[in-house]
Amino acid sequence: MNYAPQGKPSPVVSGRDFVFAATALDHGHIYGMCNGLVEAGATLKWVYDPDAEKMEAFKSRYPGVQLASSLDEILQDAEVKLVAAAAVPSLRGPLGVKVMEHGKDYFTDKTPFTTLDQLEAAKEAAARTGRKYMVYYSERLHVESAVFAGQLVQDGAIGRVVQVLGLGPHRLNAPSRPAWFFEKEKYGGILCDIGSHQIEQFLFYSGSKDATVLSSKVANYHCKEYPELEDFGDATLLGDNGATNYFRVDWLTPNGLGTWGDGRTIILGTNGYIELRKYIDIARDKSGNHLYLVNGEGERHLELSGKVGYPFFGELILDCLNRTEKAMTQEHAFKAAELCLRAQLQAQRVE
Repeated sequence: MNYAPQGKPSPVVSGRDFVFAATALDHGHIYGMCNGLVEAGATLKWVYDPDAEKMEAFKSRYPGVQLASSLDEILQDAEVKLVAAAAVPSLRGPLGVKVMEHGKDYFTDKTPFTTLDQLEAAKEAAARTGRKYMVYYSERLHVESAVFAGQLVQDGAIGRVVQVLGLGPHRLNAPSRPAWFFEKEKYGGILCDIGSHQIEQFLFYSGSKDATVLSSKVANYHCKEYPELEDFGDATLLGDNGATNYFRVDWLTPNGLGTWGDGRTIILGTNGYIELRKYIDIARDKSGNHLYLVNGEGERHLELSGKVGYPFFGELILDCLNRTEKAMTQEHAFKAAELCLRAQLQAQRVE
């Protein structure tokens, strides 16, 4: 088997083949979302946010973008095919419904919803309008080692996937966070928020179409000055194909770590396993995108930064143009969202 990455994908469109806009600049992930689309050949035409300072900061990164006077100015522009947004989490669902009802596809930061009612409203609107409600599950889609792990799994490098273990620690950096970050009604809870990455990865790597949340827990161990914040959460899931999942997420990353979080994923198969050290290889290498593969052919360590790229964005553009589902199915995006909401709702609170 050939374990060498095939290189970065080329842009899939050029000129004004695919025009998009950005709005709701409440989370910095909007820059990663826009970068991915621009690198794949899309044209960023508009930006709108009620905060003029945020718009000016955005324009400094994308000098060619036009500053819209309102969201409606974007929604009324027939040239715009997709709207990318990183709103306050509790506002992402309603914004997506509005975008789809104006005949445009929607690309939101994770977590895509904070309530099951929002999810159901988005499902109904997507079905009624035929528009896409896509989600930036960045810890798989925008990490080269995670992208390549998916290719190895699909190529059969470790056999049938039977278990996915996910670790998603994050550094809190409380002084830099907006007020909504500490309000549970607005951010949804830790399993709903950063736990969404982990559940999406499990569904993707294991090939599960659905799963049951067997158990989940949340706690505030260390941040008592923010009583609505959950700084720890974990969950165990069972996929509909028999694969299992355990993940842990937290806001407890110590300041001594050389990056914002030591994110790791271990994918166990019947014929081998893969470990991803996504953002750092602690005490050995400050760079990320380390993939370790063990199977019947031996042991391998692959350093993948700059060697794989992010095919999701080009695939998303083509999906929007051709009405296909190669980047991510709508069913998958919604199922990952549903399961993180259910894990959050049934979580035991640890005091």
